[in-house]
Parts: sequence; structure tokens; C-alpha cells
Amino acid sequence: MVRVGRVGLTTERLVRAGAELADEVGFEQATPAELARRFGVKTASLYSHVKNAHDLKTKIALLALEELADQVSTAVAGRAGKDALTAFANVYRDYALKHPGRFAAAQFRLDPQTAAASAGVRHAQMTRAILRGYNLAEPHQTHAVRLLGSVFSGYVGLETAGGFSHSAPDSQESWTEILNALDTLLRTWPTTS
Repeated sequence: MVRVGRVGLTTERLVRAGAELADEVGFEQATPAELARRFGVKTASLYSHVKNAHDLKTKIALLALEELADQVSTAVAGRAGKDALTAFANVYRDYALKHPGRFAAAQFRLDPQTAAASAGVRHAQMTRAILRGYNLAEPHQTHAVRLLGSVFSGYVGLETAGGFSHSAPDSQESWTEILNALDTLLRTWPTTS
């Protein structure tokens, strides 16, 4: 359980504690009331740092997007094609397994202005950079971006919920097979309608 002292309460500290709380109990349960309880303060004292529950969730989402973008950027640097795709996908999966609440936060719907200023833009840019190695022109590149996002989010969502824990083969074996299939699909993507 996240326990923090009252001294030195800042927005950054509150958001980080909220992210840890989200990983522990789930993103939806990361509320100002629960954080106040853990900080040993009244909920109202948090409102000088966050406006409301939605603002807290937005700030946790922004933190998660930034952390994930930094990790993906490091992992894919200097890689191309299947190596870049695999590195990118593995960071998403590893982050989701290590930080399930933050991963859920990274999918929180942001208002357009906040989204445009967030690290979510970097995620889209990095996905498109990987796809340049597969020579996909528009609109096929956009379709591929959506496919990758769907596969990564869907797979790790099922995995973190225990959806693969009761059957063989091991989820790692399936993950490797899926990444190989995605690489093949991207290399042979049909470009005619």
C-alpha cells in the first residue's frame, strides 16, 4: 500500500503517488479521496494541487504517457524493421505488466488540447517511424498504426487480466508468434483497394 507523509505535498508527489496507487489497486480507484487517506490529510487539501478526480486522472495519464514514450524511444533508437517493431512492442508489454494502472491511465481519454500537448504525440510519431521501415504509404500507414495499437493493447489487456494463464502455450510464446506474424503482415501489406 502506498503510504506517504503529509510534509512536502506537491502536485508532482501527489501524481506519482496516484500512479503508484493506480498500479496497486487499479486506475479507476486512484481517487483524491483515497490519496488523501493515504497522505493522512483531508481530501479538500489536495485541491490546491489537483482540481478534481478527472484532473488527477489526467495528470496520471500524462505521467504514464511520458514514461512510456521515454522507454520506447530508448528501446527503438538505432533499430529498424522487425527489430524496432519487437523492441517497441516489448516495451509496451513490459510496461503494462509492471505498471498495469499506469498502462490503463495511458489510454485515458484526454481532451484534444491536452492530447496534442502530451507525449501521446511522440507515441504516434514513433509508431510511424517504425512503419517507415515497411514502406507503407497513406492511408495504409494509418491502418497499420491502428492495427498495432489494437494488437498491443488488446494482448496486454487480456494477459494482465489473466486471460492466458490457464492454457498452453505460454503467453511469451504466443507474443513472439504474434510479433513474427505482424512483421510478415507489415512486409506484405496489400496496398491496392
